[in-house]
Amino acid sequence: MLLQVTGITKSYGIEPVLDGINLQILERERIGLVGVNGAGKSTLLKIIAGEISYDSGQIFKAKETSIGYLAQNSGLNSDRSIWDEMMLVFTPLIEAERELRQMEQEIADPANVQNEKRYADLLERYARRSDWFKDHGGYEMETRIRSVLHGMGFSSFAPETPVATLSGGQKTRLALARILLLAPDVLMLDEPTNYLDIQTLTWLEDYLRGYSGSLLVVSHDRYFLDRLVTTIIEIERHRSTRYTGNYSRYMELKAAEYETNIKHYEKQQEEIARMEAFIQRNIVRASTTKRAQSRRKQLDKMERMDRPMGDLKKAHFSFETAYMSGKEVLEVRDLSVAYEGKKPLFQHASFDLKRGDTVALIGPNGIGKSTLLKCLTGSLKPAAGSIHWGTKIKIGLYDQEQTNLNPANTVLEELWSEYPHMEEARIRTVLGNFLFSGDDVLKKVASLSGGEKARVSLAKLMLREANVLILDEPTNHLDLFSKEVLEAALMDYDGTLLFISHDRYFLNKMAERVIELHPEGIEHFLGNYDDYVAKKQELEEIAQEALEANQSNRGKAPSASASVADETTPKSRAATYAADKQAKSEERSRQRKLEALENKIKTLEEQIVGLEEQMTMPEIYQDYTALQDIQAQLDTHKQELTETYASWEELLEA
Repeated sequence: MLLQVTGITKSYGIEPVLDGINLQILERERIGLVGVNGAGKSTLLKIIAGEISYDSGQIFKAKETSIGYLAQNSGLNSDRSIWDEMMLVFTPLIEAERELRQMEQEIADPANVQNEKRYADLLERYARRSDWFKDHGGYEMETRIRSVLHGMGFSSFAPETPVATLSGGQKTRLALARILLLAPDVLMLDEPTNYLDIQTLTWLEDYLRGYSGSLLVVSHDRYFLDRLVTTIIEIERHRSTRYTGNYSRYMELKAAEYETNIKHYEKQQEEIARMEAFIQRNIVRASTTKRAQSRRKQLDKMERMDRPMGDLKKAHFSFETAYMSGKEVLEVRDLSVAYEGKKPLFQHASFDLKRGDTVALIGPNGIGKSTLLKCLTGSLKPAAGSIHWGTKIKIGLYDQEQTNLNPANTVLEELWSEYPHMEEARIRTVLGNFLFSGDDVLKKVASLSGGEKARVSLAKLMLREANVLILDEPTNHLDLFSKEVLEAALMDYDGTLLFISHDRYFLNKMAERVIELHPEGIEHFLGNYDDYVAKKQELEEIAQEALEANQSNRGKAPSASASVADETTPKSRAATYAADKQAKSEERSRQRKLEALENKIKTLEEQIVGLEEQMTMPEIYQDYTALQDIQAQLDTHKQELTETYASWEELLEA
């Protein structure tokens, strides 16, 4: 065990934030820390990192265990270049390399060679230092830096680029790259997926899955959590609960746990009611009074269960349209955007929107997605091309930077200034639906958290009753529960939706069409994010097959007999090509299924180990009901593992 947190409490004034938090981190464990905004997740990470104090409890850490912590949106501020800043991570190795070069000069000095003892000592010191340098990755320093910088989206940056010239988002990504290179035993990341595009997100997931240390990650990205973590720690109502599995499994276990607890509670309530009725009937009778008194003693000694608390209060809203738009909503043709004196961000971008479409706009960071939306809404003029909106269009815009919010306003004033003819009671009702109640509506916008500002922006957007919604990263800053509410509202929306998102779970659930922005235009894909990925993979495989075919045929002059055969048997050649292509496709499909089964086997084995470890905990093995529940989960996992192994072996032999 690398780290253990026991009974941690933390309050700000009279307001409790954490109350009896328990957490343990084992070697190579991947833990996701979840909870609503304000639950205390970031506070807990700061306590473990030693950045803030705690009121009570204990933190146990082995002396040799190193901890790395990256707060959310904590950009790297430095006067150095990108390369020099990354090289600082390897200062001990650089110093060791300097020592080795110095010792090499001493070894080559004839004066040292003549002194046998001194020379032998020098060679021994050199060997020890050289081994240490090699074992700690001294020969891989530059390779690791290049790999991480490439993965984090800095491959196009010159190594000498000053860190100070980077944008806020780029500095955040660079800070993440730096802590990955540090490779602490326990890596704690608070919202690491902010400011990452899909390509960088995918790279980060793969990197962290192979990470040699342990991970404690706060994230509201469900796709990220599902792919990466094997344990979920939920902080709810100031307390922590541990669940074995990824995010989707946690949701299943939490729902099942609530159902079990409510049944136990209701069963106890029925037992109490029966005992109380028996006492009432028999306490006054001489013949049965002793039995009634005995029941009363049993009732007094009974440890009564509290009614299980359900889900926390969630925001509740829906998007209505004031009137229906025309069938043809938007036509964009050959759009180009360029800033003065620079080459175009993109050009020849064309796409259409019909009434009721739900379209996702994706692409790497910096390609110009948000800029394209600004062109559509008229806040920026394109360099070339045309934008034609249809009839009876009413646009509602969600800006990820929330620049439409006035920091000097209160929450109530922010909505009232936009809709001055609306009654205060109606405004307060709307804000209540977005979890602003009582004095919360009098908070200044400037003092709100990112999630609270997002909810204010969504409230204003809802009241607009637009029939076209243009959303730029609408799930940023929202916690997992608020995302689900937003998804439900947009699923029921009967207008037209165009949105930018890097949230792959959101893309999967919402998108009916994906348009990918490139420097030279737009590529169109039907379906959601998974369909887009599958199609991209298929296109890459087709391109690779064509390349291999061209390479194999290049330089080969067909013989006369081959030419005759080619002319006389075109159907045979076509059939052979089709059969070969089908065989390759089937083999690729088999390999993908094998990989999926192997990943499932790994996950199930990790979950079984986790459950078996839980059963050894005193608070579990002393609780018969909890022990039964875990044993049932364990039996289910083992049965599923047996079936998965059988499927894997069958596919392997096919």
